[in-house]
Amino acid sequence: MRSSRIVSGLLVLAIVPLFFTQVGDTSSRPYSTTDYHGVEPSVWPSRSDKGPGIKEDVADKYLARYEAWKAEFLATEAGREQWEHFKSDPNFTLTISVSRENAEGATTGNYRWDDKGTLVAATIILGVRLDEGYPNPIYFPVMNSLVPTETSTRIDGNTLAATKLAHEFGHVKRTSEVDSTVYQLQSQLMPQYNKIFLSNGRNAKDPRLVEIAGKIGGTPVQIWEDREYWGEANAMAYLRDRFTDDRMRCPLFSKIRHSVDLYAKDYEPRFRDVLRATPNQKTCGWP
Repeated sequence: MRSSRIVSGLLVLAIVPLFFTQVGDTSSRPYSTTDYHGVEPSVWPSRSDKGPGIKEDVADKYLARYEAWKAEFLATEAGREQWEHFKSDPNFTLTISVSRENAEGATTGNYRWDDKGTLVAATIILGVRLDEGYPNPIYFPVMNSLVPTETSTRIDGNTLAATKLAHEFGHVKRTSEVDSTVYQLQSQLMPQYNKIFLSNGRNAKDPRLVEIAGKIGGTPVQIWEDREYWGEANAMAYLRDRFTDDRMRCPLFSKIRHSVDLYAKDYEPRFRDVLRATPNQKTCGWP
């Protein structure tokens, strides 16, 4: 697929490089992917023992900014529906915390499934400066659409933070829908794939790698990009509801389409479905 060829040319599978942008700059200063999602914590915040629902484990010194981000997320129908879904699920616990680590990014994980393969717990960690920083458009076309330019209206930082929160909710939502056995096998074998790839001269045709890819449904890059684009589709649903004025929404969605067309053409249907969910709105140039 075209997106995979682009990625293969730009990225090493074990350390998938992305770029963060300075305000108004969409090209310079390379960073690794850990600058958005961060290195997975060796010790996750403790899950709440207060039962199911959404448990907000936020220090008092970060509470005001967190509440502003949350309010912005809940200002949309998509945000309210997803919050209520996880809050009212009697068999699921979602823990949300704020950390100084990975200050401008967020990460989701610490998943737990029951014996039937149903997701019963997850944790979202938000950076203390979630309202700053823009990932590049390769894997984050929605968040990157918020980068201010000379001709665009600057989007409020709380809206940027809420878009990132929507991306993380998208990860939880998608993980709750996929086969838990496959997901856990992917997490188990992807590091093994990467280790072999980096030690064999980066030969993706190595029979060992072909075998692993067959077991987990693709290469680590293909699996990773699929997960990220589900998160971004959910972020797009948030922006769709947040900006009902076409003068604000269409420039953003045109930028998203441009990035998707360049880097994620095979995943276009999931973004287009977000638009089709509200048939009375303009498509802003999307087919």
